[in-house]
Amino acid sequence: MTTHIRKTYRGINPEMLYDEVRDLLQKHGVTAGDARLQTYSLPSGATQSRVTTVLRAANRKECGNAHILGSAKGEARISLDIDESLVPKESVSALQEDLDFILGPYEVKW
Repeated sequence: MTTHIRKTYRGINPEMLYDEVRDLLQKHGVTAGDARLQTYSLPSGATQSRVTTVLRAANRKECGNAHILGSAKGEARISLDIDESLVPKESVSALQEDLDFILGPYEVKW
């Protein structure tokens, strides 16, 4: 089974969001591979950025991926997909709790 974590944050830089998520993942036994950062220009002259990476479990097997999209409006969206057959459910729950604690003030509640 795959756990999907989807969140939107306001007032946080996408690269900093990636760094924080990467460190939290590592704390819970998941390693983020090399990040691919892409920047896109918009007709208004602003830019949008995108960060993607593959996630690996402690046994080095691919266990999911992370996507972060930063908008010109100052929002950053994150999508984490984690395979629970390779990462214990307890680790995924602890990751979600850490995300809520550290990044909760930036989260946009729908």
